Amino acid sequence: MSPNVLPVQNFLRPGQIRLPALPPLSLYVHFPWCVRKCPYCDFNSHEFKGEGGSQAFPETMYLDALRSDLEQALPNIWGRQVHTVFIGGGTPSLMSADGLDRLLSDIRALLPLDADAEITMEANPGTFEAEKFRRFRESGVNRLSIGIQSFNSEHLKALGRIHDGDEARRAIEIAQTHFDNFNLDLMFALPRQTLAQCQADVETAIGFAPPHLSLYHLTLEPNTQFHKYPPVVPDEDTSADMQDWIIERTAAAGYAHYEVSAYAKPNRQAKHNLNYWQFGDYLGIGAGAHSKLSFPERIIRQIRHKHPQRYMETAAAGNAIQDENEVSARDLPFEFMLNALRLTDGVPTETFADRTGLPMAKLAKPLAEAVEKGLLVRDPGRIAPTELGQRFLNDLQAMFLLAPG
Repeated sequence: MSPNVLPVQNFLRPGQIRLPALPPLSLYVHFPWCVRKCPYCDFNSHEFKGEGGSQAFPETMYLDALRSDLEQALPNIWGRQVHTVFIGGGTPSLMSADGLDRLLSDIRALLPLDADAEITMEANPGTFEAEKFRRFRESGVNRLSIGIQSFNSEHLKALGRIHDGDEARRAIEIAQTHFDNFNLDLMFALPRQTLAQCQADVETAIGFAPPHLSLYHLTLEPNTQFHKYPPVVPDEDTSADMQDWIIERTAAAGYAHYEVSAYAKPNRQAKHNLNYWQFGDYLGIGAGAHSKLSFPERIIRQIRHKHPQRYMETAAAGNAIQDENEVSARDLPFEFMLNALRLTDGVPTETFADRTGLPMAKLAKPLAEAVEKGLLVRDPGRIAPTELGQRFLNDLQAMFLLAPG
């Protein structure tokens, strides 16, 4: 056993918290390979180069590792139903139809999956084949999240994407043929992007009538090419104009802005992501995957080995977990609010005690300060950020960092 993995006995001793019940459980499956690493991407994704430089990846070995990983995780989630599954990456749509079918068959064989479970797969234009996506749907994927990013070919080139605008449109058309529930991922404040170009991207996306839109502000994350060699991006005023216009335009088109970057038609919110933001539990399997798992008297976090080869080796050897730690009662208020305050409508007040096992009194001081500053609205039944709080979300979240545990 790795020295960073908690012994089983640790779960049996008295803890710092008391959970009235365990929260809903989701499953995240990480697929770590992609055709090309994008310069803005800080996710655990790897270009795979086989012998002679050919592009390939060890699909069977990886699926074997995922099954082993899941089998090893079962004692921590025994008897708990899984309500959502998210297959992310990387580019999971590079997987073969047979491979995806095997993955979902293994999940169903090992886990009590909700009959109405939302099963999402990330997919990127440039990997769309109509027959393969038909089979993805038949295997049980019932929601796609499509990484469009932009419909402007010049902007796509600047972002290092492998597709152009026409391929983006074609991917959506294929998705519409087989899926009635899908999300379009777009980014704004792109290198040298104007407000008009941002508007054109969003208008094109809305024209396809997707049930869900994710609209992300480009950020120059550490350990990325864009951070090392920053491109010229719109200034803060222009970016703010883009954000304001997006909120107005999506509302006019019937999308509710329910999370910082998420917009949905009625009853089409991303159930998997909602579970994250409401501080639910998730088991993460695959290279570099993260887990948050609750027990009656403690909450633990896990990280799988990050590099795909190392992950496959350790999963085969019986321990894919690189690091595991218990979340202290002192850290729980911040971790809860870090997620919950991303939701524009916030969360019911009782959710804090339900998901952390701590009394609301732990939040009394920062809550009062946030309300006084106009960043938070609190009524007897709900905690939610104000419009000002949404604009200064990082500052609002930071107010809970030192909340006494």
